[in-house]
Amino acid sequence: MVARQPLPRLWLMTDERMGDRLPRALHRLPRGAGIVFRHYATFSADRRALFEGIRRIARRRGLILLLAGTAREATRWGADGVHNAVGRAPARMIRTAAAHDRRQIVRAVRDRADLVFLSPVFPTRSHPGEPALGRYRFRAIAQASPVPIVALGGMDARRARTIRAYGWAGIDAWVR
Repeated sequence: MVARQPLPRLWLMTDERMGDRLPRALHRLPRGAGIVFRHYATFSADRRALFEGIRRIARRRGLILLLAGTAREATRWGADGVHNAVGRAPARMIRTAAAHDRRQIVRAVRDRADLVFLSPVFPTRSHPGEPALGRYRFRAIAQASPVPIVALGGMDARRARTIRAYGWAGIDAWVR
């Protein structure tokens, strides 16, 4: 567990689609960036082993690692925080949540999220066919939030410069 520090502005969201490109993505992240380890479809023992490998890299490179899972699991696994189970997470952990609209941000704030990933800003391969917020709707929602908002969905460094957000997160942007 790392001491509380400023929340990362750059994030990698992991998933099974990354395959053997995951190590490359981890090494492209700058020091102080964050990782949300998801891999929801990976079998339990394999998921834990993969998390441990990523945790070693994260520690060595000065990256923040969150687990998408329960607060208890995140604590047991030695994560720096928890994603989408913020209500029961200890205050010392970084607590993030996913949101797709204002209502979900309000719920995340009520559950004590430190940061919210708002998506999808742009069309994305992760959720094909889902309507995107677009720049202007994203800005309107993000500016009204009392917690930092990280843009997610079709994001990369170039697109991040065109919106007003605390930071941005991606999957494909880190493996191209």
